[in-house]
Amino acid sequence: MLSKTIVVSRDVEIQNLARQVSEQTFVADDTTEALDIAATVHCDFVLVGTEFNSETTFDLIRGIKTISTNVPVVIVGQNHTEAEISEKVRLTGANDYLRSKEDLAKLRQIAIQTAEKVPATVTHAGDDCFFIDELARSVSFVGQSKAIRDTLELIGLVAESQCNPVLITGETGTGKELAARAVHALRNPGKPFVAVNCAALTANLLESELFGHVKGSFTGAEREKTGLMELAADGTLFLDEISEMPTDLQAKLLRVLQEKTFRKVGGVEDILCKATIITSSNRNLFRETRAKRFRQDLHYRLNICPIIIAPLRAESRREDIVLLAEYFLKTSTICPAKAGRIRSFTKLALEALQQHIWPGNVRELRNVIERAILLEKTDKIGLNNIRIEQGECHETTSGFSAAHSLQIENFSLAKAEHSLIARALQQTGWQKTKAAALLGITRATLYAKVKQYNIEKKPADSNKQPNDTAVTYQPVSV
Repeated sequence: MLSKTIVVSRDVEIQNLARQVSEQTFVADDTTEALDIAATVHCDFVLVGTEFNSETTFDLIRGIKTISTNVPVVIVGQNHTEAEISEKVRLTGANDYLRSKEDLAKLRQIAIQTAEKVPATVTHAGDDCFFIDELARSVSFVGQSKAIRDTLELIGLVAESQCNPVLITGETGTGKELAARAVHALRNPGKPFVAVNCAALTANLLESELFGHVKGSFTGAEREKTGLMELAADGTLFLDEISEMPTDLQAKLLRVLQEKTFRKVGGVEDILCKATIITSSNRNLFRETRAKRFRQDLHYRLNICPIIIAPLRAESRREDIVLLAEYFLKTSTICPAKAGRIRSFTKLALEALQQHIWPGNVRELRNVIERAILLEKTDKIGLNNIRIEQGECHETTSGFSAAHSLQIENFSLAKAEHSLIARALQQTGWQKTKAAALLGITRATLYAKVKQYNIEKKPADSNKQPNDTAVTYQPVSV
């Protein structure tokens, strides 16, 4: 079975076709979205519907091959003739084709051939510094901190047990889905991993997606649909943001967890649920229960042995910030032209990353690093390109201390820049070339900033050693 497949089609049948030969399926409605997914997900197969013309499909395939030259692209036909499909393949540069959406046998054959060519594990030189063990490497769970070690240990205990369902909690961007994939990798290796975001669908659509429906069960149900719970088979069903699930659907999920069976919408036949059900929430479910937004009985059923992911601002995890930044720098595909050219960070850039409290956690950190990669013109990311939007600075997350809130409220980018430039000059004994290198900016930019902020060295201190150089801090208008 394939690991990760991208499906470029709005056709549900084509999407379901891909799910039968792949552990993880990423669906794109158009070619732009497909390229965005391909740039962030290391897929090993792409399936394209024929609703796009040859020119659009050609541009898509060319873009995918630019990102990864070895990824095979297969076109799904609509009962076209051999000559029609051959011409389409020739014009677009696809690797192969299916005659129709029912050509599952050929798709399985292509998938087996593709899987044989894909290495079981892609290991980069120096990866050992990013990951604690092989499990962490397999799902890209970066970190060496005590918090990550404790989390992975608990993941191992839960995965080896018969605990079902499994609850994972943590703030947005902490890595809950990675933890879910780690549980899956240990418990159900080689079996389907089906994920659904409960916040992304309306109540009716979510019910139909989860359980499926029979033909004629509601207006628009023109054919029978297989639900994700059935597609997961004896693999894993991941219900992301379970706290956003409507309460009436929560009751139906509770019944599935208790009885281990479910019915399609409009159906009367009981279907056995064999999948491991993993749920996640970025909300405090105790509070949600007290506020009557989440069913208490479902919470009790889920809360067997919760896996809690610590935020980046936690003392037990802050040492992972630099490690994550270096990992994102090394693995980012946001700017292929700069791949391998930007090798590290300046000291002050790393200090700035460590001092931020990261309300958006790992996801926010990744965005900041990718922004810096786009902006950086040298081989080392400097402070000048560590740009955190004001909205990100002022955003607060439940649990922040009053001291943190006060720091953010009084924060000024100009004052911080003034202070850091002064420190760099002091550390280098006012050797502006070295100070500019330390800051990650040009000497000309440094001169302009010194003039802008009126930073001066006291004449009386001119005979001091570099480390003792005093700096006069003039008031700055901001």
